[in-house]
Amino acid sequence: MQVRHIDARAFRRVMGKFATGVTVVTFEHEGQASGMTANAFMSLSVDPPMVLIAVRNPSRFASSVRVGDDFGISFLREEHEALSSHFGGRPNPEQGPCFSTLHGAPVVEGALVQLAVRANAIHVGGDHLIYTADVQRLEESEGRPLLFFSGAYKQLHALDPATCWFDVG
Repeated sequence: MQVRHIDARAFRRVMGKFATGVTVVTFEHEGQASGMTANAFMSLSVDPPMVLIAVRNPSRFASSVRVGDDFGISFLREEHEALSSHFGGRPNPEQGPCFSTLHGAPVVEGALVQLAVRANAIHVGGDHLIYTADVQRLEESEGRPLLFFSGAYKQLHALDPATCWFDVG
């Protein structure tokens, strides 16, 4: 089987066309709560409740979290764009992240959803490590998610059915 070379920039650009929510993965690093923005996240199983994340190898997360360790995943709200940037490699000293704890795991305070999870397996996937994790606890609140599409943050806009006309005939 012949593998065709795919340009890394083209691949990244094309994958950016897949709209995702924005999560911050939180963990203990050298005794301090730490976090990183990640959009390589998905639900994996409902029974038992499991999730999957992929992180670059090497990263602080990869050097800190092993099988059996607890960590948090927070879904950001549309007003959390600055937090996403802060945890995504553009730290702002004035953007002091506020962490809280859920079932022993650090999470982002005020997030749309907070998950406390425990790593159950780590797999190598190219230049990333793929973590599967059991959901230990969850908290949710109302609001709109922060979205990422084609290299930019986006917002969810719902159509008002009262102002829309649909041809059902």
